[in-house]
Amino acid sequence: MEQKHETGVRVYTFVDDDGKNRKRQYKWWEKFCLRCHQEDSTPSWQPSWWSKVFPFPFFSTYRQSAQQICIIMFFLLAWGILYSELGESVGLQGELLSMSLLVISAYLIGWVWLKITTLPALIGMLLTGIAFQNLQLVHMTDSYRKLNQDLRKIALVIILTRAGLGLDAEVLRKHYAAVLQLGLLPWLVECVLIAVSTHYLLYLPWIWGFLLGSMIASVSPAVVVPCLFRLRDVGYGVAKGIPTIVVAAAAVDDSISVAIFAIILNAMFSTGSATFNIIKGPVSIVAGVVLGSLWGAMTSVIPEKGDTYVVPLRFMALFLGGLFSLFISSMIGWSGAGPLAIVSSGFVAAYFWEKQGWPVNKNPVSNIFRILWIFFEPILFAFTGAQITISALDPQVIKMAVICLVSCLVLRAIATFFVSFGCGLNSKEKIFIGLTWTAKATVQAALGPAALDLVNSGQTSGAAKEDELYYAKAILAVSVISVVISAPLGALLIALTGPKLLSKDEPAEVQNVQDAENQQSTQI
Repeated sequence: MEQKHETGVRVYTFVDDDGKNRKRQYKWWEKFCLRCHQEDSTPSWQPSWWSKVFPFPFFSTYRQSAQQICIIMFFLLAWGILYSELGESVGLQGELLSMSLLVISAYLIGWVWLKITTLPALIGMLLTGIAFQNLQLVHMTDSYRKLNQDLRKIALVIILTRAGLGLDAEVLRKHYAAVLQLGLLPWLVECVLIAVSTHYLLYLPWIWGFLLGSMIASVSPAVVVPCLFRLRDVGYGVAKGIPTIVVAAAAVDDSISVAIFAIILNAMFSTGSATFNIIKGPVSIVAGVVLGSLWGAMTSVIPEKGDTYVVPLRFMALFLGGLFSLFISSMIGWSGAGPLAIVSSGFVAAYFWEKQGWPVNKNPVSNIFRILWIFFEPILFAFTGAQITISALDPQVIKMAVICLVSCLVLRAIATFFVSFGCGLNSKEKIFIGLTWTAKATVQAALGPAALDLVNSGQTSGAAKEDELYYAKAILAVSVISVVISAPLGALLIALTGPKLLSKDEPAEVQNVQDAENQQSTQI
């Protein structure tokens, strides 16, 4: 609870160890520390000596400090397990230790970045990876690059499963036209624009241009969702359900982006006939959706819904099923089927679970995936940044990449305004959604190094080796630049333009929406 006196000094009410309410005034330097160390949202316990040794707000509360210690401890335990198995390669001079330190540093720097700037933590994590690589604090040989690839695939499974679990069938039924228009048409426009611009400015072949476009056109839920929910919590756009529609459209956008990227990449590096590869694309889409839907439906009956261990069993079914889909589809050359199977299984599972009393995207399985993402987010972005060597980058490539990205972002925002006809949105809301689509991050980090991994492993698309290296490195560079530029830009645009472009509902209406959501949560 917070009050404010005429002097401008904030007064906070909190519960002391003896259960009595206390009031505490924070001066300006303490309020500055509150940017990093917020109070706990619910009553919490702490040792009697904690506030004397680590006074708040100069230090985090005991609950928040314990959370950070747990996460770092888990990273160290994982390193210890690998050390016991791999031996000297993980020792004090080993590569795995340097990679572990990179991930832990990325997590901590990302956390500080988020608290101080309020911009997404993934920016700090990505910059940490770039810094470690260029300061020669980390070095990865081929064996550990393979480990890096596998970890990125696991992160991709988490991203896509969360996207599927976040799709609400009721929202899709009511607003299917708006979700499909906003999720597919702007994505298609930007994909084509990126392909055309990079073909003429970066001299990428058309197939490489569309590979890059299918990846860059993806919007990042890791940036969009928290920013939109902050606006929703204070009432902006709630009446028309804009945050809900945009989040659903972003999930569709992500799904189609990963699937098309996988299909193009597989076709480029496949040795089969061209006709078969063309037919395999749409067939793999259908196969992925069908098989994923069947797997998701199965999780509603196996395990039995009243089982004591239903939560971990359902989580393992979706997670391991997603890993199986992604790895097996890639191994047999049907890469487009895996991502769509993952999203479909999450969506169908959430649909049936909701009928059994679990709210969409607020069920225990979704919470486990959120926790898992805490560990894989620094791994994904730190390792992606660690593949960028600044001295090896061509300044002309960087310059042209920035021009391509900025111009295509502007054109996508304009295109969103015109393709959102019939969605029941006014001009200001269309402009806001167009600005929301500027945020890129997760898919770009997960897929950016994929082509370079294949080229380094000896596979070829038929071009000369040096040309393929140039194309693959250009794709990686553009993907990293897109995250560095668009993620903070998207977050800022959402935060700044939301209150100006969206209508604000009365507090009572917002409270009714939140009460309805809380009532659903109690059904778990």
